Amino acid sequence: MKAEEKKQIYNLLKTISLGINGYTPAAFDREDPVFTDDFEKPLVSSNPISSEPTEATVSAPKFSAQTSSSSLEHASPAVQNSRKTVSLDSIASKIHDCSRCRLAGGRTNTVVGMGVENPLVLVIGEAPGQSEDQTGKPFVGEAGQLLDKMLAAIQLSRNQNCYITNIVKCRPPQNRDPAPQEIQACISYLEAQLSILKPKMILLVGRIAAQTLLKTSAGINSLRGTFYQYGSIPMMATYHPSALLRNPQLKAPAWQDLKAFRAELLKIAPGYESSFVKE
Repeated sequence: MKAEEKKQIYNLLKTISLGINGYTPAAFDREDPVFTDDFEKPLVSSNPISSEPTEATVSAPKFSAQTSSSSLEHASPAVQNSRKTVSLDSIASKIHDCSRCRLAGGRTNTVVGMGVENPLVLVIGEAPGQSEDQTGKPFVGEAGQLLDKMLAAIQLSRNQNCYITNIVKCRPPQNRDPAPQEIQACISYLEAQLSILKPKMILLVGRIAAQTLLKTSAGINSLRGTFYQYGSIPMMATYHPSALLRNPQLKAPAWQDLKAFRAELLKIAPGYESSFVKE
């Protein structure tokens, strides 16, 4: 296969992925590889009649992992413009029109997210509740008010240096846990948000958020308070504010988690707390 044919296939897959997901997936979110033509490689075999070796030719694919800064110039227009056209607004528009799972039929509003566009911290919960479904904003009920207090205790705020969203963007009936197929239908929107927001750290609140991002079935008690990586982004899980409202005894370990989170954030963004304004 010729290098140009390989490049055309690669760009086609990249464009299709952009159209389906609404953003460029991580597998394509880098400089395009340099492709080369397949070459003819001699294959040495023994001649059963003669002791002299003979040569046969077989096609052997060759791929170079090297990348070139100019490779994007030769990509299709759709690929060249992908990073320019994808934005939080375009993702929000896709979410508003989404009908990938059954939750779409019972929602009042989609709940995309809320906060600054260049956040130090991305806070991820599990799903909207009744108040969130009515307002279209994340964490605005009683649990949301507690979350705001938790963030303020370590000099964070959705209005100043955070962005808050959920694993799924529509309310499950009776605030039940989102089903695996609902999470699967919605997870690409969160991945798109992450690719644009590029937070310094991620705070996972609650079991569903932790299990989804960490790809595990372990409980929140064993997952909380430990640092993990999402690519190069440090993330930590802690209790959901709703759990703290139900069981105030969890507030002490949650506070320990938050202090550890702040200490790590200070290493990444020294002095961030100095610009925080108490609301």
